[in-house]
Amino acid sequence: MTSSGTTLGSLAGSAAWEVLLPAASAPPRARGRALQEALRAAIRAGRLAPGTRLPSSRDLSADLGVSRGLVTEAYEQLTAEGYLRSDRGSGTWVGDAVRAARPRARDLAPRSPGTRADFVPGTPDLSLFPRAAWAAVHRAVLAEAPHRELGYPDPRGLPRLRTALAGLLARRRGVVADPERLVVVSGVAQATALLGSVLHARGLRAIGVEDPGSPQHGTLYAAAGLAAVPLPLDGDGLALGPLRDSGVRAVTTTPAHQYPTGIAYSARRRTELLDWARAVDGLVLEDDYDGDFRYDRAPVGALQGLDPERVAYLGSVSKSLAPGLRLGWLLVPGALAEEVVERKRTMDLGHPSLDQAVFARFVERGDYDRQLRRCQRAYRERRDALVAALAGHFPGARVSGIAAGLHAIAELPERYGPEEEFLERVAAAGVAVRSLGACTHTRTGDGRVRLVLGYAHLSAARIRAGVGLMAGALGS
Repeated sequence: MTSSGTTLGSLAGSAAWEVLLPAASAPPRARGRALQEALRAAIRAGRLAPGTRLPSSRDLSADLGVSRGLVTEAYEQLTAEGYLRSDRGSGTWVGDAVRAARPRARDLAPRSPGTRADFVPGTPDLSLFPRAAWAAVHRAVLAEAPHRELGYPDPRGLPRLRTALAGLLARRRGVVADPERLVVVSGVAQATALLGSVLHARGLRAIGVEDPGSPQHGTLYAAAGLAAVPLPLDGDGLALGPLRDSGVRAVTTTPAHQYPTGIAYSARRRTELLDWARAVDGLVLEDDYDGDFRYDRAPVGALQGLDPERVAYLGSVSKSLAPGLRLGWLLVPGALAEEVVERKRTMDLGHPSLDQAVFARFVERGDYDRQLRRCQRAYRERRDALVAALAGHFPGARVSGIAAGLHAIAELPERYGPEEEFLERVAAAGVAVRSLGACTHTRTGDGRVRLVLGYAHLSAARIRAGVGLMAGALGS
C-alpha cells in the first residue's frame, strides 16, 4: 500500500478482492467480459472506493491466474468508461466519477400490510386463477404460433382475439361487437387514458364522472388534460338535471352495477342518458368492470347495445381472471375508431401478441366461460356470508345495492358512529376497510358509517372472522 491510497492487493481475502475471483473461473471466451463486469459491480457497490489503487496488471493476472493481456484490456476498457483513471508511471486507480448506490427494487403494488382482515374492494380471488388450463393453452400456443405472430401486432389486437372477444361480448353482454372497432388494451385504465387523450385532441376539456364513483377516473383524465366534473346520482342512476347543467359532452358511467353504490341504472335512465348524448353530440363511456357477476338474476345487458355510435364500451379480465394479466378491451364508435387505434399505436405499438393468442384460445375452448361460472358461484357464496356476518355482529346494518359484483355497501346504525372514530378503531384492530366517503366528492358530514366492503378475495370463514374483528374493535 502506498501513502496516497489503499491498494487492492492489501484487500486480498476481503469482499472487494473475492468479487473478482469468479471471473477467473468463467469460460475462457467470457473471462475478459466477466472480469470487466466484476470490477464495475465492485466500484458501483462501493466495495472499491474512489482513490483505491489497483494492483499492476502483472500482479493481478498472477493472483487471479489469468493472462496479463486480459487484465490490461479490462483496465483500459474501464478507464475509457470513467470507472478507473490511469496516471503514467503511478498506476491505475478507482476514479471518483461513480457514485455508489445500493441497488434496490421496490415493490409499489397496492398492499394492506399488517392487516388481520382486508375488506378493501377491487381484488378478485387470485387463488381461483385457472393455472393448469392457462399453462396448457400457453404451451400449445407457443408451440403452434407462426413466427410472424412474434412481430409487431396490429395495434387493435390479433384478429383471432378480436373475433373471439366480439362473439363473447355479444353473447354474454349484449353488445354490438364489430371486431374492426374492438381494441385490445392493458385493462380499463389504458382504455380510459386512450379515450381521454382522443377527446382532448378533439377539443374537449372536461368530462363528467359519477359521484360517488371510482377514484381512479379523475387521475386518469387529469393525465389526459381533462377536468373530471363530479355528477350526482339518484335512485335510477346518473341524475339527468345536473348532467345537462354541467355542459359536458362526455361522461363515464357504470350502469350495470354502479361503483360504489351498487345500484343498476333503471331502463328509463338508460334511455334518458342516450337521449342526452344524441342531443349534445356527446359520448357515454361505459365501464363494465364486473357486469358478468349478478347473483339474483341474469345480468342486465350492456348500455352499448342500445346505441353503439354513442357509447364506448370498456371491460377487462381483472375481476374474472387476474388484474396482473393487464388484458382488456375497448369497443369504440366508428367515428372515433381511427383516432383511438392511432393513439394506441403511438402509445405502445400494441398489446403483447403471445398473451393475446393465449386468451383467444382460452375463449375459443370455453375455458373462459367455465372460469366465469366458477367465480360466479364463489362470489355469490361470499356475498351471502358477508350479509349474514353483518346482520349477526351489527344488528340493524343495511346492505344496499343489487346482489352483484365483488363489493357491497354497508350502512351501520347511528350508534356505531361517528364514522371517523369507527375507521380509527377498526384500523387499530388490523381491519382494512374503505368508507363510501373516500369515493365521493361531496361529503355528507352526518357521521353515519357507510362502508364499501370487498369480499371476493376472502373465504367465507375469513369474512366472518373479519366482521367479528370489526365488532370486537367497537366492543360490540
